[in-house]
Amino acid sequence: MIDFTLTDEQEELRRTVERFARETVAPVIGDLYERGEFPYEIVAKMGEMGLFGLPYPEVYGGMGGDYFALCLALEELARVDSSVAVTLEAGVSLGSMPIYRFGTDEQRAELLPRLLSGERLAAFGLTEPGGGTDVPGGMRTTARLDGDQWVINGSKCFITNSGTDITAFVTVTALTGDGEISTIIVPNGTPGFTVGKSYSKVGWSSSDTHELSFDEVTVPAANLVGERGRGYAQFLRILDEGRIAIAALSVGLAQGCVDECLRYVRERSAFGREIGRYQAIQFKIADMEVRAHTARLAYYAAAARLLAGQPFKKEASIAKLVASNAAMDNARDATQIFGGYGFMNEYAVGRFYRDAKILEVGEGTSEVQRMLIARALGMLSA
Repeated sequence: MIDFTLTDEQEELRRTVERFARETVAPVIGDLYERGEFPYEIVAKMGEMGLFGLPYPEVYGGMGGDYFALCLALEELARVDSSVAVTLEAGVSLGSMPIYRFGTDEQRAELLPRLLSGERLAAFGLTEPGGGTDVPGGMRTTARLDGDQWVINGSKCFITNSGTDITAFVTVTALTGDGEISTIIVPNGTPGFTVGKSYSKVGWSSSDTHELSFDEVTVPAANLVGERGRGYAQFLRILDEGRIAIAALSVGLAQGCVDECLRYVRERSAFGREIGRYQAIQFKIADMEVRAHTARLAYYAAAARLLAGQPFKKEASIAKLVASNAAMDNARDATQIFGGYGFMNEYAVGRFYRDAKILEVGEGTSEVQRMLIARALGMLSA
């Protein structure tokens, strides 16, 4: 039989991050969120805990864990706040993972230690203003090889962790030939590389997101990541893994909605009794717990296939679709249970409601996940 029971080591990690989220993140994140401030002190503490190095070997300064360990940490963080969780998720799965998976030995040795310690962050420059989901068709950023240097021109949008004070570089996808996409490391501060002002976002207000522009940006030819022309294939792999991580984050938000509602319905009274005694409220919370539980099983199953070296693309899409739906539905129901208070930003469910929608969009929309699942079932589009 399949056993989803966590090992002692996994449970210890989960409890450690749960305690950190409740004792360190929860008391301060509301104010940071409302001011739109990046949580530098929290990020530094996550670095000290080794969270940025969870799925990496010790030789690079990692914790020697695996991708599932990262997912457990993301779930617990997102039970309290998604801005913090997505900062970790993007820092690991989009920032350092491309270097670990596809970089040279020299790139790994030079770049990974500071990323895995949380001292520095890296970003993943894929999405473009006119592209969205159609990455190959919409890509306009170019890189031409001029002697021993790449010269990059173009722009990217919605890039997480790209403009913080501790961002070291962005790994940029660019056209390096006719229909050929490659990935190139561009250090922050390189002449011609401009980080636009921070977006005004509906949610994830304490995460860092910017538009980037490249005007004759010159970097060494050695900054190529992996093989020339393999950039898109590389990042499809990165996105498949990232969907499991986003699913875990979504489960955290969904479970956080249950947590907040259970506390609230014991404190709030209406018509002479605690509202938790009304069956309408009980059924709503029961449905919320079912969604969170089901979504958790989905990302556990996808992570198990990833770690076993088995094909996991379909399972990752299923996990991401189910979990993001659960997050959105639970956030809506939690806000309804809280009534007018759910519309107030001082309550966590207000943040959860604002944060949930992007989970149905980022790292592949729900429509893309359905397309990938249908394709895996052998159904071809017209």
